[in-house]
Parts: sequence; C-alpha cells; structure tokens
Amino acid sequence: MAKERAVTVPTPFDQALPAPRIADESIQLVDARNRPCGSASRALMRRFHFWHRATYVVVRNARGELCVQRRTLTKEVFPGALDLAAGGVVGAGEAVHVAARRELAEELGIRGVPLHHALEFMHDQGGNHIFGSAFVVDYDGPLILQAEEVAEAFWAPLGQALAMAEATPDTRQAVEALVREGWLAAPE
Repeated sequence: MAKERAVTVPTPFDQALPAPRIADESIQLVDARNRPCGSASRALMRRFHFWHRATYVVVRNARGELCVQRRTLTKEVFPGALDLAAGGVVGAGEAVHVAARRELAEELGIRGVPLHHALEFMHDQGGNHIFGSAFVVDYDGPLILQAEEVAEAFWAPLGQALAMAEATPDTRQAVEALVREGWLAAPE
C-alpha cells in the first residue's frame, strides 16, 4: 500500500517578491528643517533613513478622476502598492519643479502640460523621512507607462482613490493635504 503524500502547490502569494532594483543615483539630502546638507546614493538614503525631498504630481482628468498607478514588484519601497500621484525622490542639486516634470515624463509619459505647485508637506512614517512637494496637473491624453516602475495605471474618482487600502501612505497624505487646501474637491 502506497503512502499518501501531501502536495503543496505554491500560489503567487507564497513566492518571494523579486529583488528590488535600487537606482544608482545621487539623492539630495536635507536636515529636519528641509535645508540641503549634502547628498548620498539612493541605497544609503534608504538604508540609513536620511531626510530627503520627493515630488508628488497628482494627475487629474476632466471628470475629476485621479490617475492611480500600481507600482512594480521590483520597487524598493511599497512594491506592488498603489500610488495616487506620480513622482519620486529629488536628485542632488535638482530643483523640485524640475524633478516633478522629470518624474511625470518618466512614469506616465506626460510632457508639456502646465504643472501647478500646490503645497509642501512632511512625511515621517515607516522609516521614510520626506519633505514632499505636491503638484497638480490636468491631463486627458494618452499615458505611456515606464515598465520598470509602473505595472498599470487607471483612473479613479477621488473618494474611491482615497479609500484604496493598497495606497501608499505618502501619496495618500499628499492627496489628503491637497483636498484640505482646496486644490482637489472634497470627495462626496
């Protein structure tokens, strides 16, 4: 009589995430008052949780919906989560508005549209120490996704976007601040 043997079939959730890709770039470091104080590689910035600057560009269409992006599984922070804004860290010596335009073009292929600087905020959670610069852009054209960073993108009403449990905490904070300051209509 043969012994019965349990066979475990791995599911996608059982498999380890791919190794994160950390770009080899120099990041602008700031002190706890947002004053420039040098630079470091992205890997060192992440490892030692240095204060740094980042941009958050909320893309809104004519219906008032937000462009929501699913992060790729190789992102070093929040792999597979949802971003409610395009953006990223500011390079050493780079102005925030230049970084915002660069990130918007890289991630979503959006170029040549008016970018409105709305507000500054501080995000200090989960080992992330960020001075964020939030921007708003109105856009109804095609999206060209950066395969290395954006797995998919879709449009969602503001209230629905804010209710998404998978939204990254920093982009959620940026959108909530934009609502408080009147840059985005309060969700119904």
